[in-house]
Amino acid sequence: MATAEAAAEIVREIAAVGAADLAAAAEPLRADCLRLARKVSLLPHLLAEVAEAGEAAGEPEAAAWVCELLRALQAARRFVALGRAPALATGSVDQDVIDKNIAVQFKYVTWQLQAALTNLPHSCFQISDEVQEEVDLVRGQLKREMEKKGALDVNIFSKIHDIIARHADNVGSHSQESHGQPETLQIENLSTDHMVLQNVALLVSEISGISKSDIKQITSELIEALENSRITDSAKPINVDSQTSDEAKGSSDEVKKPDSITMPEDFRCPISLELMRDPVIVSTGQTYERAFIQRWIDCGNRTCPKTQQKLQNLTLTPNYVLRSLILQWCEEKGIEPPTRSKYEGSSVEVGEDRLAIEALVCNLSCSSLDDRKSAAAEIRSLAKKSTDNRMLLAESGAIPALVKLLSSKDPKTQEHAVTSLLNLSIYDQNKELIVVGGAIVPIIQVLRMGSMEARENAAAAIFSLSLIDDNKIMIGSTPGAIEALVELLQSGSSRGRKDAATALFNLCIYQANKVRAVRAGILSPLVQMLQDSSNNGATDEALTILSVLVSHHECKTAIAKAHTIPFLIDLLRSSQSRNKENAAAILLALCKKDAQNLACIGRLGAQIPLTELSKTGSDRAKRKATSLLEHLSKLQVL
Repeated sequence: MATAEAAAEIVREIAAVGAADLAAAAEPLRADCLRLARKVSLLPHLLAEVAEAGEAAGEPEAAAWVCELLRALQAARRFVALGRAPALATGSVDQDVIDKNIAVQFKYVTWQLQAALTNLPHSCFQISDEVQEEVDLVRGQLKREMEKKGALDVNIFSKIHDIIARHADNVGSHSQESHGQPETLQIENLSTDHMVLQNVALLVSEISGISKSDIKQITSELIEALENSRITDSAKPINVDSQTSDEAKGSSDEVKKPDSITMPEDFRCPISLELMRDPVIVSTGQTYERAFIQRWIDCGNRTCPKTQQKLQNLTLTPNYVLRSLILQWCEEKGIEPPTRSKYEGSSVEVGEDRLAIEALVCNLSCSSLDDRKSAAAEIRSLAKKSTDNRMLLAESGAIPALVKLLSSKDPKTQEHAVTSLLNLSIYDQNKELIVVGGAIVPIIQVLRMGSMEARENAAAAIFSLSLIDDNKIMIGSTPGAIEALVELLQSGSSRGRKDAATALFNLCIYQANKVRAVRAGILSPLVQMLQDSSNNGATDEALTILSVLVSHHECKTAIAKAHTIPFLIDLLRSSQSRNKENAAAILLALCKKDAQNLACIGRLGAQIPLTELSKTGSDRAKRKATSLLEHLSKLQVL
C-alpha cells in the first residue's frame, strides 16, 4: 500500500528529530516537538504490519483509515517543522498569544493522531497483540498530552476535521508553513465567540496544510455546523483558565489525585507520563516505569525512548532513591502511594487462557514427538507475543520442560525449544529461572551442533541471559561456551555472526571472559570483519568488541600481534564517523605506555587522518585523536 509506505516514511522522518534539530525553537514549542517525536517513534511496527497486509487489506474501510492516519502524520510533520525552522522576530506580538496558538495546534495534532489510532479497523489488518499494546500506549500518551494543554471542546476539532476532510484534495497541494503569528482573516459580523472559532479554524487549517484561500470557507462552515449543533457557547479554546469559582470549589472537595496537583516532572515516566510505581534506570541513565520500558524493549527497541541513544545493555536497575522520594511526596500531598504489581502496564486481559497454556506445557512432555514439536512451536509463538504470556508460561512450568527438549534428536523440536527459551528470557524474572533450570549447558550444545537457525537463536539466548551480571560469569566459565560463539562468529550465517558478536561483546564486559575470548581465537574473525569494507555493520561490531578487549593487558598485546593496527589506520581514512571514533580509541589504548605500537602508527602515516579527525570528528573522536597526536609528537622529540 503506497499510502502506508508514505506514512512510514513520515514516521521515520519525525522519529529522527532530536534536540539538536530543535535548537532554534523556543519553549514550549521545543518540548512539544520532542514529546510528539517520541510518541510517533513508537509507530513503525504498526505501519509495518499494515504494509504487510497489502492486498488483503484492500477494503475501502482500510484504505480510508490509512489516508486518515497519513493526514494526521502530515500534520504532525508540519508541527515539528515549526520547531526546526529558524526563529523569526515576533516584534510587538504578545509571546503569550503565540504560546497559546502553538498549544491549540499541538492539541489538534495530538487529538487527530489519537483519533486515527482509536479508529484502527482491526478487522482489516492482522495486528499482533504486541503491536496493539504499543498502539494503546501511544493513544494513552496522546490523550494525556491533550489534557495537559487545558480544556477545549473536542467537538470543535471533530467538526474542523470533518470539514477539512472534504477539502482533502487541496491538502498538500498548497501547503504553507506557519511562522510566528498567523495571518488574520476578515469575516464580517463575527461575535467574540465566532472570532475565537475563526482563530482556531485558522490555526488548525494551517497545520493541516490547507491553502489560505480555503480557510475562510472552512471557518464559515465550522460556525454554521457548531450553531446547528448548539455547542458554540461551550467553545473557549484559547482561554484555558475559564473554570468558574463554583467548579473550583467543587473540585477542591474531591479526593486528591496525582492529576489534580502539579507533579514533579522527574516523578513521571517519560513513556506513560504517569506517576512511577517501580522506577528503573536504563544504561543511558534515564529512569522509566519498569512495565513500560520493559514493553518498549520487548517490542524489539534497542534505543532509549527519551534520548534516542543506543542502549549498551538491557539491564533495568531499580531506582530506590527516586521511589523513596515519590513515596515521600505522596505522603506530603495526601495522595495514596503507588503500589507495584507484576502485571502493571499490561493490557487488562491476562494473556492467553491459563488452562490452554497449561495443556500446552503438558504436551511438551508427552510421548508423541509430533505433539511435543507442535507444543514447542506454539509456545514459541505465544512467548513472542506479550509479557503476560511469558509470565504465565513460566508459572505453568514451561521452562524445565523446554530445557529437556534442547536435547531432542529432532532438529525442528530443538529449534522451537531454544527459541521459546529466548523469547521467555525477554522477561527479566524468567532469566533466573532459565539458568537455575540448567539451560546453559544444553543451549551451548545447540549452539555447537544445532541447525543454523537454532544456533542463531541459541547465541541470541546467551546474549539475553548474559544481561544479568552473574550470568556473564557462569556462561563464560562453562566449557565450550565462548569457543562455540567464536566459531559462529567465524563461519555462521550473516544473522548468526551478528548474534554471536552481540553475545561476545556482552560477555566480554567481564574481565576474565576477555582473556577466554582471545584464547578461543576471536581475533581472527574480528580482523576479517575489519577488512570487510562492504559491510559497515560488521566493521562496527568488530570495533565495538575490540574496544572492550583492549582494556585488558594480555588482550592488548594479542590485538597488536594480530596486525590490527594497519586496518585501524585505514578506517581513520575512509570509514564512517562512528568507526573512525572507535578506531582512534582503540589505537590510543594500544599505544599508551607502548612505544613500539606508537612508532608503528607513526610509520604507517596516521598523523594526517588523525589531524583531520581532531578537527572534524565528534567530541570523543577529537579527544582521542588529539591525545594520539600528542603522544606521536613526544615520540618524535625523543
